[in-house]
Amino acid sequence: MKSRFRGAIAAAALLLAGTAHADALIDNVDGIALNDKGEVVHFNGLLIGKDGRVVKLLSRKDKRPETLDWRNDLHGAVLIPGMIDAHGHVMDLGFRELSLDLSDTNSLEEAKAKIAAFAAANPDRPWILGGGWNQEKWGLGRFPTAQDLAGISDRPIWLSRADGHAGWANDVAMKAADVTAKTKAPAGGRIEKGADGAPSGVFVDAATQLIDTVVPKPNPRDYDAAFIRAQQKLLSDGITATADMGTTLDDWMTYRRAGDRGDLRVRIMSYARGPEVAATIAGPGPTPWLYDDRLKVVGIKLYADGALGSRGALLKAPYSDAPDQKGLQLLSQDQLLNLMSRGAMDRFQIAVHAIGDAANREVLDAIGELSETYKGDRRWRIEHAQIVDPADLPLFEKHGIVASMQPVHAISDMHMAEARLGEDRLQGAYAWRWMVDHDVPLAFGSDYPVEDPDPFIGWAAAFTRQDADSMPFGGWHPEQAVTREQAWAAFTQGAAYAGFAEKEFGTLAPGRMADFLVVDRDPLLASPTELRALKVLETWVGGRLVWQRK
Repeated sequence: MKSRFRGAIAAAALLLAGTAHADALIDNVDGIALNDKGEVVHFNGLLIGKDGRVVKLLSRKDKRPETLDWRNDLHGAVLIPGMIDAHGHVMDLGFRELSLDLSDTNSLEEAKAKIAAFAAANPDRPWILGGGWNQEKWGLGRFPTAQDLAGISDRPIWLSRADGHAGWANDVAMKAADVTAKTKAPAGGRIEKGADGAPSGVFVDAATQLIDTVVPKPNPRDYDAAFIRAQQKLLSDGITATADMGTTLDDWMTYRRAGDRGDLRVRIMSYARGPEVAATIAGPGPTPWLYDDRLKVVGIKLYADGALGSRGALLKAPYSDAPDQKGLQLLSQDQLLNLMSRGAMDRFQIAVHAIGDAANREVLDAIGELSETYKGDRRWRIEHAQIVDPADLPLFEKHGIVASMQPVHAISDMHMAEARLGEDRLQGAYAWRWMVDHDVPLAFGSDYPVEDPDPFIGWAAAFTRQDADSMPFGGWHPEQAVTREQAWAAFTQGAAYAGFAEKEFGTLAPGRMADFLVVDRDPLLASPTELRALKVLETWVGGRLVWQRK
C-alpha cells in the first residue's frame, strides 16, 4: 500500500509540474458550457489567467494572444466544465476503496464468497470491515443475519449497508461488543431480532454505534491513504468539486494535511458533523476558502431520519411491507430546532438529511420557524428529499430551500420504494421536475459511496428515469424527469450554488475557476447509454492538469 501511495503522489507531482498557474491557452477544443441563464454556449478556446481563473471563452474568430506562458492544442477534443457532486462522503469513499466492497454482489451467496475471499487474502486484519451490501438487490426478501456469516471467519465481521444506515455483524463481532438479547437499542436505532428475541446480526441507524464503539479506529496514515484513493476516484470520474456531508474532525485534519503537502486537488465544500465539530474546526462561523479555493467549511450536516432500504426513513403512515413500522426519528423536533438554531446563529449553512415524508415535513416546519429569526440568504438545504407528501412540496418554494437530490437513488430504489410505500405514496417521490418547475434550487449528487460517484450515470438517470438497461420503458414516473440541460445544470451550477460557491466555480465563464474536463464524446449529443459510458480523458482544476487517463 505504501508504494502505491507514494507512486500516486509522485505521478501527481509530475502532472502539476508542467502546468503551474500562468497566462495560458487551451486551444482547438469543441467546448460546451452553460451560461448563467442555463443556455448552452460553444467555444473553441479557453484563456486562463495566472490565478487559475477563466479570462475569456474564445470563438474561432477571436484573435489569440501573441504572448503566452504556455499553449495546449487539444486537436478538437470535447471540453466541458468540471462536474460537481452536491452530496458525497469523501472519506467513506476512500475507506470503501481500501476495504471489502460488496456493492457489486447480486446475491447473498456471492457476497459470502467475496467476504471469505477477502478474509483469506487479509489474514493480518483483526476485523473484516467493509460495506455496500443491499438485501433488496440480492432479492433476499429479508435482512441478512449473523448465521449467514457463520463459518466464514473466526474474526469479527462488520459490514455497513449500501446506504450507510445499517450494519451486518457476525456472532464474533456481537460478542466483542457484548451485545446480547438483553441489549436495548439506543434512541433513533433498531436492533433486528430473530424469533427467539436474540439479535439477528443487523443494526439500524443509531444502533450501529453498539458495534462501532469496539471497532479498531484507523490511524492518520490510514486516513491519508484513504483520502488519496477517494480523490483519485473522484477526479477520474470528472468530479472537480464535491460537498462532503458529515465531515469529522479526523476527516478535516486529513484534508488539511493533504493541503499542507500540496496534494489537495479536488475542491471540498465541507459540512461538519454537527455544531460541536463545526465549532472545533471553524470557530464562530464558516472558514474562508483555503489552499487556492480547495477547502472550506460551509455548514453543518444533521440527520432527521434513516434510509428507506433499512426502513429507517420516517413516514407519516406505516410501511406497506412492514405495517408495524413507521421508521426512525433520529432527532425530536425540539432537538432539531436547537441544533439548527445553534448553527444558524453563527451563519453556518444547515443541511438536513430527510428521506421519509414525515421527516421532510419536520425539517420543512423547522425551516419555516427558523426563517422568522434568521434572515438573509441562508440557503437551507434538505438532503435527499426523497419521499415528500405532495401537500408539503410548496414549502420548498416558499422558503427557497435547496433540494439536494440524487438521480441514481430513484433508479436504484424504484422497485424497493414501490414495495415500501405502495403506488399511492409515490406522487411526491424523487420529484425533480416539480422542483425545477417551481424555481426550487436543485442540486444533484450521488451520495457516494452509497452509489457510484460517476456523475454521467446520474446525468443519464435524471432525464430518462431509466436504469442502465433502459428500463422501465418510458421511465419510472417520467413526469418527474428533467431535461438533459437541466440535469447538467444541477450537476454543475446548481451544486455550486448549493454550497455558496457559484461565484467561484460551477461553469466556465470569465472570473470563474478554470475547472474543466476533456472527455471522449459530446454529452449533449450522446444517447443515454453512450452518456453512461462517457470517459474522462483529463481533469483540470484551477487551470492545472490534475488527472489524466493512461
